[in-house]
Amino acid sequence: MIAVEGVVKTFGKRGEIRAVDGVSFVAPAGEITGLLGPNGAGKTTLLRVLATLMAPDSGRATIDGRDVVADRAAVRRRLGVLSDARGLYPRLTGRENVEYYAALHGIAGAERARRIDALVERLGLGEIADRRAQGYSQGERMKVAIARALVHDPDTILLDEPTNGLDIMSVRALREQLRGLRAAGRTLLFSSHVMQEVAALCDRIVILGHGRVVATGTATTS
Repeated sequence: MIAVEGVVKTFGKRGEIRAVDGVSFVAPAGEITGLLGPNGAGKTTLLRVLATLMAPDSGRATIDGRDVVADRAAVRRRLGVLSDARGLYPRLTGRENVEYYAALHGIAGAERARRIDALVERLGLGEIADRRAQGYSQGERMKVAIARALVHDPDTILLDEPTNGLDIMSVRALREQLRGLRAAGRTLLFSSHVMQEVAALCDRIVILGHGRVVATGTATTS
């Protein structure tokens, strides 16, 4: 479960830019929670706080009861993160990119190969897995980044605009993957500015505007 309590994150010399302004919500385990809002609403900044990439100025956020500041290392072990940056190593193949992250999480040998082979099949990576990432299309980069985020079987997954650049078949495969993770009891927080995408996947929705929560509910009540 993700719990966010009054999180504030500002930028600028005097904190004049309040990217996240007192945000509070809960994302329960076994559900997909959508973080919806226009560009500049604070979604990516909030996800970076939850991913332990930046500390909030005030407020508190926990993942499975672990504070994202005080228990940073423990939180990172439980997280799978698909950021807006993607960040593949261009000289490595898709498979090698995923293998590298698996190794960072201490997964080795036959277990590492088994997990990567399963993700290659589920995400339709067979034709590109052994090609260098340099020259990948946006959709191909996205699929490898998703595999990288899931290879260590995390309990909590943060996804920032995960369907950007994907063709319709890849979107369908991603949706099935995320629904399978939800059925397995994982916590998923899914950021998007497209209402239709959030409505198709999410059990509950948190809508941000100017760094604040402006509405919460389900796809039908929001």
